[in-house]
Amino acid sequence: MTLLLTALVVWIAGGGACLLAGRNRLVAATVGSSTAILGSVLALTGLVVGLRLPVELPWSMPFGHLALACDGISELFVAVAAVVTALAAVFGTGYLRHAPDRKPFGLAWCLFNLLTASMVGVFLAANAVFFLLAWELMALTSFGLVMFDHEHPGVRRAGVIYLIATHLGTALLLVMFLLLGCECGGMLDFDAFIAGGYGPEVAGVVFLLALVGFGTKAGLMPMHVWLPEAHPAAPSHVSAVMSGVMIKTGIYGIVRIIWILGSLPSWCGWALVAIGAVSGIGGVLSALAQRDLKRMLAYSSVENVGVIALGLGIGVLGLDARNPAMTTLGFAGALLHLLNHALFKSLLFLNAGAVRLATGTTELDRLGGLLRRMPWTGNTFLIGSVAISGLPPLNGFAGEFLIFLGALTPLLDPAVSGSTAALTGGLTAAVALALIGALAVACFVRTFGLVFLGEPREAARAEAAQEVGRSMCLALLLLALMCLVVGICAPLACLMVLEAVQQLAGAAQLDLDTTRFLEPLVFVSLTALAVIVVALLLFVLRRRLLRGRIVEATVTWDCGYAAPTARMQYTSSSFAQPILRVVRHVLTAHKRFAPPRGLFPAQAAFASETSDVYEERLYRPLFKKIESLLGRLQWMQHGKLNYYILSIVLALLALLAWKMR
Repeated sequence: MTLLLTALVVWIAGGGACLLAGRNRLVAATVGSSTAILGSVLALTGLVVGLRLPVELPWSMPFGHLALACDGISELFVAVAAVVTALAAVFGTGYLRHAPDRKPFGLAWCLFNLLTASMVGVFLAANAVFFLLAWELMALTSFGLVMFDHEHPGVRRAGVIYLIATHLGTALLLVMFLLLGCECGGMLDFDAFIAGGYGPEVAGVVFLLALVGFGTKAGLMPMHVWLPEAHPAAPSHVSAVMSGVMIKTGIYGIVRIIWILGSLPSWCGWALVAIGAVSGIGGVLSALAQRDLKRMLAYSSVENVGVIALGLGIGVLGLDARNPAMTTLGFAGALLHLLNHALFKSLLFLNAGAVRLATGTTELDRLGGLLRRMPWTGNTFLIGSVAISGLPPLNGFAGEFLIFLGALTPLLDPAVSGSTAALTGGLTAAVALALIGALAVACFVRTFGLVFLGEPREAARAEAAQEVGRSMCLALLLLALMCLVVGICAPLACLMVLEAVQQLAGAAQLDLDTTRFLEPLVFVSLTALAVIVVALLLFVLRRRLLRGRIVEATVTWDCGYAAPTARMQYTSSSFAQPILRVVRHVLTAHKRFAPPRGLFPAQAAFASETSDVYEERLYRPLFKKIESLLGRLQWMQHGKLNYYILSIVLALLALLAWKMR
C-alpha cells in the first residue's frame, strides 16, 4: 500500500511541477511523461508486492476519516489504469510535440497526471466522501483535457455536454451514498456499507441510482450522449485514457455496489442484461453510421461497455439462481473483457491519433491507401480491429467467450434451468452478444478498409503522410503485443480477475470452484497457439521453397479497370447502407441530395449524416422544455438585492423548522 500511496504522491507532485513549467514544451513533456510513467511503475510494483494494509488518516472533513484500501476488485482496476496511462504518456510525448506553441503544455500535462491520480484514488477510496472528492477531481481534470483545443466551437460544445452529464451523474451518486449512510447509522465507510442489512426496497433504489449515476460515466445507453462528443474533441492520448480507464470507473462503481449489496433480486440482473443489450447493439450500429474515425471509436466504446454490462447481468442472475457456474462465468467474462477493452481500445485511439498527425484529418471519406505509408500504424490498427471484433486468437475473444458460456449455462445445467429469469436473461444475452459480434466485424472491416486500403481519396494528403515517431510507434507496438499475449495466455489473464469474482460471490455467500471454469479457456488458448505455430511453420516452409526462384508480382484482377480511382471505391456511408437500412426507422439519416439536371449535368452531390437518436429524440426536446419552463421564472431575476437576501433567509428558516420538527 505504501508504494500505491507513493505513486499518488508522484502523480500529484509531477502535475504541480508541470504547472510550473508553463508553456515550455520540452520541460513539461519530460516532467509530465516521466512522472506519469514512474507513478505507474510504482503502482504496478505495489500490486505485485501485494501488501494491502488499509490506510486511515484523520482529516477535518465531516463524516469520518480519509480511508484508502486495496482489495481484489481495486487491484484489477488500478493495474488497468497504470498500464494504459503509462503507454498513453509515452505516446502523448510525441503527439503534443506537433501542437501549436500557444498551447498550455504545462497545464495539459498537469491535468493528465492529476487525472491519473484521481482515477486511482477512486479505485482505492474506502470512504464515500473521499470517493466523491476523487470522482469530482477526475471529472474536472478530464474536462480540462477535453477543452485542450477550446478555440474550436465543436470542442466547447463537447466540453459543456460532458460537464453537464458528469455532474448529473454525480448528483445521483450523492443521493445514493446518503441513502446508504442513513441505513448504516450515518457511517459513510464502505466497510459499514457492506455490514448493513438492506431491505429489498432500499437495495433496489440504491441499485437504480448506481446504475444511472455510474452508467452515465461508463457511457451506457441512453446516458452515453457525452461520450461521442468528448472523445473526438480530446487529444488522442487523452481519448485513450478516457476510453480505456476513465469510463471503467463507472463499471467499477457498479461492481462495487454489487459487492456492497450482496444478493440482488433477479430484476437487477435483468436490468443489466437489458441495458447491456441496448448499449451493445445500439453502440455498434451507431459506430457503423459514423464518418469520423474517433467518433466511431467512441460509439464502439459504448458497445463494449454494453458487453461488460451483459456479463455483469449474467453474474447477478447466477447469484440469484445460486449457481456457481453462471456466476463465475458472467463476472469473470465481464471483468476480463474490461481488461481487454482497455488494451485494444487504447491502441485504436492511439492509432487514430497517429492517422490524424500524418494526414491532418480523421474523416473516413478523406483517407485511404495509408498502409504502405504507415505500416506500423496500419498493422497495429489491424491487430486492434481483430481484437475488438472478438476474433481468436486475440484478447477480445476470451471475455466474450466466457460470457457466452455463462449465458448458455441455464440451457446446459439442470441446477439452474428451472430459473425462468436466468434462462430468459441468458438467452437474451447470448443473442445480443452474437449480434454485437457480427456487427463489430462489419464495422471494423469497413473502418480498416477505408483508412488503410484501396486508393487514396485525397492523393496529396496520402502522399504527405509519414509514419509517426519512434516513441509513438513503441506505444502502439506494446499495446498490440499485449493484445496478442493476453489472447494466447487467456487462462493466466483470467487468474487476474478471479479474486475479484470470488469477492463478489463471497459477499453473497456463494462458494465458487473457479479452477474448473478455466478449462474451456485452456483449450481455446492451446488451439490458438497451435494455429499460430502451424502458420509460422508454413511461412518458413514457403520461404525455403521459394528461395532461389524468381517470384513475380502483378495486380489482382480488376474487372477490366486498368487504372482504378478512389471514385470506384465504397464510401463510409455506402459500405454501411445495407445494414443500416434495416434499422432506418431507428437511426435516422439526414440526407442532402442535389440531383443532376439537364442533358449534360455539370455537377451533382449527395451527403448523409446520422445523428444520435437519443440526443435528437430524447435529450434535445427534454432540455428545450426545461429551458421553456425555466424561462417563466425570469420574473424572479429582478435585480433587487434585498429580495434575494430575504429569499435566502426564508429558505434557511424553513430548513431549520423542518430539522427541529
